[in-house]
Amino acid sequence: MNDANGAYELWNRSRVARREAAQLATISRMELVQIEPARRVPAPKPEWLKARAPVGENYHSLKRLARSLGLHTVCESAHCPNIGECWHHKTATFMMLGNLCTRRCGFCAVPKGRPEPIDFDEPRRVAEAIATLGLEHAVITSVNRDDDNLGGARAFALVIAEIRRQAPGCRVEVLIPDFQGDRESIKTVVEANPEVLNHNTESVPRLYRVVRSGARYERTLELLRYAKELRPASITKSGVMVGLGEETHELLEVFRDLADVGCDILTIGQYLRPSRDHLPMARLYTPREFVELKTEALRMGFRHVESGPLVRSSYHAHEQAATGLAVVA
Repeated sequence: MNDANGAYELWNRSRVARREAAQLATISRMELVQIEPARRVPAPKPEWLKARAPVGENYHSLKRLARSLGLHTVCESAHCPNIGECWHHKTATFMMLGNLCTRRCGFCAVPKGRPEPIDFDEPRRVAEAIATLGLEHAVITSVNRDDDNLGGARAFALVIAEIRRQAPGCRVEVLIPDFQGDRESIKTVVEANPEVLNHNTESVPRLYRVVRSGARYERTLELLRYAKELRPASITKSGVMVGLGEETHELLEVFRDLADVGCDILTIGQYLRPSRDHLPMARLYTPREFVELKTEALRMGFRHVESGPLVRSSYHAHEQAATGLAVVA
């Protein structure tokens, strides 16, 4: 039996080897076909996300003015889609404290790096630009300056005072960083009496680590609560982006938290990925969904809600402020 089994094994191995050799010979005679991977054709942008291209004399005049005074605008630095519309109407959001941010938020297109020392003459030049443009409502923001929170707050107080001096009658809205929760810095800005104090929430708590590097959700709420405590009659404002992977119930919880700390104005807009180096967009919200979010937010007690695909924090800011101030009056 052993001899028979051994003979069978040898025969079987030989048979398998002959079959494999035949298969290889067949493959070698086959014509190889090159299969190219299918190219991904980007889907066309929905109509509700198409913004007007930046053209016209007002656009170029404002650009020349900013350059001549050595100023930055968040419109350019953050690649805002509304730059054409806003600059056409001589509306711009000036960005102070340089053009390099000390944080690396996953959504933001503002350049990151080690900034230069704070330029305390910049507030005067910002006010000069606002006076030259004849603005009735000015929006001022800045990069994060975690290297000098109090210095950044002083710059905001200075620009408010300079606008009062050079452009009397112009309403001032400041979009401030969180100053790492430093109360003295927050108080410095609030006591300069801007008509609107804005600090953006940006996203839901679950996504903060990837969306807002260095920020804390609780710190944002506390800043808005403390500002209202210092000046109960002031207008506070915050903004939220959608499309980063949040759930609807998470958004509504953020709206409730903001309403609970007395936030007056809320902006809701679609996140659009600035480049491949930034966080991917999870999905596009439809115009109907923005209407539904606005309806829910208004039920929570906000004085004004601006909600739409292209809405940004300073979009139609003068109209938002007018609504809020009318309610206060």
